[in-house]
Amino acid sequence: MTATDKKNLTDHLWRPMTQHQMLRGTAPNRMASAEGCFISDQNGNRVLDACAGLWCVNIGYGRKELADVAQQQMAQLNFLNPMMSCDPVINLAEKIQGLLGFDCHVYFSSTGSEANETAFKMARQYHLQAGKGGERRYKIISRYRAYHGNTMGAMAATGQAERKMGYEPGPAGFIHVMPPYPYRRHPKLTAEEHAEECARQLEETIIHEGAETVAAFIMEPMISGGGILVPPDNYAMLVREICDRYGVLLIFDEVVSGFGRIGTMFGYEHWKAQADIFTFAKGLSSGYIPIAATVVKEEIFEKFEGNLADNLHFRQVNTFGGHPVSSAVAMKAIQIVEDENLPENARKMGDYILAQLKEKIGDHPYAGEVRGKGLLIGVELVEDRQTKVPLPDPKVLGIVGHCIQNGIILGRNSNTVPGRCNVLLIAPPLIVTQSEADQIVDTIAAAMGKAIN
Repeated sequence: MTATDKKNLTDHLWRPMTQHQMLRGTAPNRMASAEGCFISDQNGNRVLDACAGLWCVNIGYGRKELADVAQQQMAQLNFLNPMMSCDPVINLAEKIQGLLGFDCHVYFSSTGSEANETAFKMARQYHLQAGKGGERRYKIISRYRAYHGNTMGAMAATGQAERKMGYEPGPAGFIHVMPPYPYRRHPKLTAEEHAEECARQLEETIIHEGAETVAAFIMEPMISGGGILVPPDNYAMLVREICDRYGVLLIFDEVVSGFGRIGTMFGYEHWKAQADIFTFAKGLSSGYIPIAATVVKEEIFEKFEGNLADNLHFRQVNTFGGHPVSSAVAMKAIQIVEDENLPENARKMGDYILAQLKEKIGDHPYAGEVRGKGLLIGVELVEDRQTKVPLPDPKVLGIVGHCIQNGIILGRNSNTVPGRCNVLLIAPPLIVTQSEADQIVDTIAAAMGKAIN
């Protein structure tokens, strides 16, 4: 084999979340184009992306109008020092404020990890400057199974053991509590009682750590990559009350749930409780360009105001934060979400997919639970429906592989909890149609049928 032949069989790209030993000696499959819910490779083979990239291509692939907006903005003002301002950035901040419906300030960065890192720093600095012994408040509480990013602070907040192996010890001051997980709750508890127990654990953790040392509690409105854990309806409000009781800031990580994914413009709308700080990314631009945002309520922002000599301002800059092109593209993406009422389609098609999955695989020996909200759906696979022992990795991967081979890209909660990476993840673009939904469900049902034989 010549050097040229070898090069054609591999490449120099280091892919994330990939064991490259499995790729040795194979020609990489190169994806070449995409439109709607479908991606095509260099040979013209199409697959339906039931993960919307990484749960971010909310408006679907191939929207030329976003490319036009990017081209126009690049020609007019391609970059600006983020300490300066321009119309696209100011307008996007105003748009986000208007959608949230309360007074706030918006800080832009490039990724969800950056948005959460920013939130942690803001929370700590806020307490320091708010007085009342706030100089001692530095601890961040988060939940097991949650994902908050891959930078060191965001990874420390992440409650997925396999994502941290080999990288610890991480930064100090990060603590975890159990999330509501109704499928695996104690059999004597109702879902609402289970939520109360989880909230009580959070309160006890705050007390035992010393409330005067806790800066913030961060949570996704519903855990996404950790296995699609939908909380009981009373949980978020209980958390809000506990945070208020002890002066702890509440951060909602809406990197996945924001901008229509779970059937409302923002995830928190399902559970009514509001956070003090919100973080967004992914759906903010529908994956067309990197952009993220950290949003703080006005009463928090005010603690960063004062005389320059007092050094109260937020002392962070992100080179690509508040990027004119990213801001213009995000503005257009949000307009499409609104104009096409995509949160409503996410609700409608999500309900349809859930109903069809329950009908077609609900009694399958491996189907522990089908759950979700909007177009963020999970199927927890178990070896035994009574004991709820997780289905082993080879069988889970076999189901995912069968779907891919038959034209459907599915996800799973990979590298989460050792031995518990057993949840199929379904999150297609919010433009998905009923016929495409049927294709997803039928392919999963066929894969499940093959797995049992």
